[in-house]
Order: sequence, then structure tokens, then C-alpha cells
Amino acid sequence: METSDDSASVSEPVPVRKGWRRFAMDTRPLGRPAYRRLWSSTIVTAVGSQLTAVAVPKQVYDITGSSAWVGYASLAGLVPMVVFALWGGAVADAMDRRRLLLITNSGIAVTSLLFWVQAFAGMDSVGVLMVLLAVQQAFFGLNSPARNASIARLVPPEELAAANALGSTVMQTGLVAGPLLAGALIPVVGLPELYLIDAVALCVTVWAVYRLPALPPLGEGRRRAGVREIAEGFRYISRHKVLLLSFLADVIAMVFGMPRALFPQLAAETYAPYGEGLALGLLFAAIPIGAVLGGLFSGTFSRIRRHGVMVIGAVVAWGAAIALVGVSLNLWFSVAFLIVAGVADMVSMVFRGAILLSAATDEMRGRMQGVFTVVVAGGPRLADVLHGTAGAAFGPRVAVTGGGVLVVVVMLGLAAAMPALRRYRV
Repeated sequence: METSDDSASVSEPVPVRKGWRRFAMDTRPLGRPAYRRLWSSTIVTAVGSQLTAVAVPKQVYDITGSSAWVGYASLAGLVPMVVFALWGGAVADAMDRRRLLLITNSGIAVTSLLFWVQAFAGMDSVGVLMVLLAVQQAFFGLNSPARNASIARLVPPEELAAANALGSTVMQTGLVAGPLLAGALIPVVGLPELYLIDAVALCVTVWAVYRLPALPPLGEGRRRAGVREIAEGFRYISRHKVLLLSFLADVIAMVFGMPRALFPQLAAETYAPYGEGLALGLLFAAIPIGAVLGGLFSGTFSRIRRHGVMVIGAVVAWGAAIALVGVSLNLWFSVAFLIVAGVADMVSMVFRGAILLSAATDEMRGRMQGVFTVVVAGGPRLADVLHGTAGAAFGPRVAVTGGGVLVVVVMLGLAAAMPALRRYRV
């Protein structure tokens, strides 16, 4: 391990690019060896994890022939992920985060290998799949807070936004490339091998994490990771308004303004003349594509210090773009608006993540990231219920437009009533 070199590199300034390059992706954090290793491991797993994300529902559907069972399997993974993300945040504040990353990444890799074993053996058991998915998501819940909280120890404060942009861009790229790769590989190598490819990719991740410097808790004394510590994390959020508001901003944007549950109905009704299959694919792909574009040009915003204003502006832009999707009858305009929404979502992710890392003390960062993981995972699922219900009652276009307008109104109202977020700067 290169602990001394990596630790020193955090404080050394990385030259700022000039000219047109300053508008492209801000790559300053990649000049720091430890962060570069963590980021490189994300590149591999961003695509590999999506192979498993496609393979599990495909296998469940092949066994049962029922979309309902696909939904039940998703729920089987959500519950342990939420529980272990909250606990994992407390664990990440109580032990060496590098060690926790090694344990959890190894656990995810072993689970992916077991997925391959059951598929290769032709077990055809939904129960086995749901148990393995629950275990894998529990490891993910433990892993995510430690991974995200570690970033603030690997780069200086002024590069947190750029580091978040780099990581988010890779993850969004995986959301686009992973499913496409899975669709291309299944006819060639078969479904079981998708699990095996993911397991091998995770071995690369384990090696990259092994080469990170030690990341023990700062300060003295032994820390616990129990219910009391988890509760203290929530009390910490309630005492720090900027943290609370950053979570609320994401809840507002996702719960009121994420219309993905209505995409099938929009494709079948509003955009049917364009071809239902084409419309559905474009609608689902547009937001991730916009997020990737936002990341590729993160140099335009990652050096801004008024992080709170950027979060507010991004959420309002997201809501406005979603509202325009509901108004539009033209598929290509709607896709363009969703791409704009994806760019706004990337900006929001970058600065909300930076606020969580900069406004929280190191002994609380793991718990903040645990709550962040729950909010990010839970918000869109609540949105699916809300938008699905509203779409059935009022029609999909009214539901999409109303949700977007609600995002704009509520976010501006919250920013006016509670100035802590708009005043925050790194």
C-alpha cells in the first residue's frame, strides 16, 4: 500500500486547465493516485453490475412467465439494501473504510459467483434468486456509504464536486452501456455467463480497493455501530439544515418529478405513431444520456462554490423540463426535454454529494451517505407509485406536467422559506 504518497497527494494542488478544456469534464481528482484507483474500480463495476441487474429479472421472468414475480424480486432486494445502508453508514464511521470496502466488495463478488452457479446448474428456483439478490443488496448497502464517504479523504474540498461528477458520469454511463451489452451478450454467451463476467469484474474492484491507503476513523476512542449511532445520524441531519435541505431537494425532484412509471403508457398512447418500441426505448434512455452529457461537460460547473444555489437551480430546471415533456406531443421534443432533465439531475447529484461530504464532519460522513443511499434508491420507487396512480386517474400527460410544475413550486417555496441551502457555499 502507498499510504504516505497517497495521503500527501491530497494536499498538493493540481493545475487548472485553461482555454476550451476548462469546459470539458473536470479531471483534477484523477491526478490523485488514491482517488484514481477508487474511480477506476467504479468504471469496471458500473457496467458489470448492470449485467447482473439485467440477468436477474430476465431469469425470474423466464422461470415464472410473470412480471409480478419480477416486481417481487425487486422488492426482495430493496428492503435489505435500505436496512443495511443505514447500518452500513454507522459501520463506515466506526471502522477503517478501506477494510469495509474490501469485505463488502468481496461479498458482492462471491454472491455474483453464486448467481452464476445456480444459473449454470439450471436450478430454476425463484426462491434461491431472491435470497441471493437480498444478500447482494445487503452487501451493496454496506458498501455504498463507505465508498462515497471515502472520497472526502482522497481529494481536497475544492475538488469534491469534480470527483462526484467523475463518479456519477461513470455510473450513468453504466446504466446506458450495461443493459445494451447484456442484450448483445445473452444470445452469444448465454445468461449464466453475465453473472460470471460481473464476478470477474468485481475481482478487479477488490484489487483496486486493496491498493488504497488505510482510512481509519479520525480522532481517538473506539466507536460503536448500533441503533443509537444510527439515530444520532438522523439527529445530526435535523441539527444541520443544509444537510436536511439537500435530502429534501432530492426527495422533491424524484418523488414529484420522476415519471418513468408513465413511460409505457406514453409510448403506447401519446407517441404510438412513432412506434411503441422505439418510443419506449428512447424515453427510458434519455435521462441517463443527459446525465452522461452533463458529466462530460462538468468543467462548466464543477468549480462553482455556491453549491446550494446550484442544487436549487438544478432541481427547478429538472421540474421545468419534466413539465415540458407532459406538454409535448412530439416524441423528439420530449426526448430532448428528458435529456435536459438528465443534465439537471447530474448537476443536482454532483452538488448534493459535495454538500454531504463538505458540510458533514468525517465521523458522520458514513451515516450521511447511508441516508443518501436510501433516499436515492427509495425516491424513484415512491415516484413510480405516485405517478402510476396519478396517470391512471388523470391521464399520463397531466400527471407528468403536474409533477414537473409541483417540483418547481415546492423547491422555490422551500428555498424562500429556508435560506440555509441557497446561502451555502463550500
